[in-house]
Amino acid sequence: MGNYYMNGIQVTEEMLEKLKGQPNETADGQRINILCNIGSLDDVPSVLQNDAGGIGLFRSEFLYLNRTDYPTEDDQFEAYKKVLSDMDGKEVLIRTLDVGSDKKIGYFGLPEEENPALGNRALRACLNRPEIFRTQLRALFRASVFGKLGIMFPMVSSVFEVREAKEMCSDICRELEREGIPYSPDVKIGIMIETPAAAVMSDRLAKEVDFFSCGTNDLTQYTLACDRQNPDLERFFDPHHPAVLRLVKTACDNAHKNGIRIGICGEMGADPDLTGFFLAIGIDELSVSPREVLPLREKVRSVNVSLIREKVLSDLLQ
Repeated sequence: MGNYYMNGIQVTEEMLEKLKGQPNETADGQRINILCNIGSLDDVPSVLQNDAGGIGLFRSEFLYLNRTDYPTEDDQFEAYKKVLSDMDGKEVLIRTLDVGSDKKIGYFGLPEEENPALGNRALRACLNRPEIFRTQLRALFRASVFGKLGIMFPMVSSVFEVREAKEMCSDICRELEREGIPYSPDVKIGIMIETPAAAVMSDRLAKEVDFFSCGTNDLTQYTLACDRQNPDLERFFDPHHPAVLRLVKTACDNAHKNGIRIGICGEMGADPDLTGFFLAIGIDELSVSPREVLPLREKVRSVNVSLIREKVLSDLLQ
C-alpha cells in the first residue's frame, strides 16, 4: 500500500489499517460513500482488502481486449456473475462497453476518424451496433441475480440516447422472461456525466435514470477543448478550472432535485484538494483506485464541511 503524505503529514500503512471499519464521516457528521474503480476481476480482492463500500466503476472493456473476436454472452455472464458474487451484496456499477477514441479494438472494424474523441465511441458505438450491445445487456441482466448491480452508460449527451438504451434494457428483460431466465428487477440504471451537454441537460437526464456518475477526465477534456492525452497541453488541462467545477455542481444540484444520487469516478475523486469541494456541494459518492480508499477516508474524516461550505461556494461562483 505504501506511505502517503496528507497535509504535509506522513500517513503510514499502520495508520491506514486503523481506518478499516471506520465510517467515511466528516468532523461535523456528514457522510460520503467511498467506492473503487477497477478494470478486471483481478482487482476485486484489493477492493475488499481496502474496505471500499462497493465498486463505483467496473470497466467492462477488459472482456473485449487481447482477443480476436467478440466475447460471447456466456463469457461475459461468468465474469459479471463472479464480481457480483465476490462483492457479497455490495453494489457494483458496471459501465457498458466504452470502445472507440483511445480504446481501439481491431475486430470491431471501426473506421478511422479524424477526431475519434468526438466520434463513434462508447454509448454511440453501442447504439450503432445493437447486436453487440444486446449481448452485453443480456449477460448483465442474467448476472444481476448474483448481487447488487447497477448499469451505467458512458458518453451520454442527449435524452434520446438514454431512452433508446433503456428501451433495449426493457426488451432484454421481456426476452429473458419469455425464456424463463431469472434476472433481478432491482437493477439500477445510470449514466456518466462526461460531456458538457450532459451536465447542462442534467435536469432532464435525472428524470430518466437512478444515478449519475461524473467521469471528470473526459468532462475536463470536453469542457476545456483540451486533449488530455497530449503532453504539450498539460498546463492547459486543469481539472480545477471553474468551468469544470460549475458543471459538476450543476449536475449535483439537478441530481438531488430529482431524488437521485451522484458520484465522482474520475481522477478528481482522489484529489485531496477537491475533497472539501465535493463534500460542500453534496456529492454522495467518490470512486477511486483501491489503494486510494483509506487515504481518502482519512481526508474526509479531517474535513469540517460547515466551516468551509460558504468559502467553497463563494470561490466557485467568482
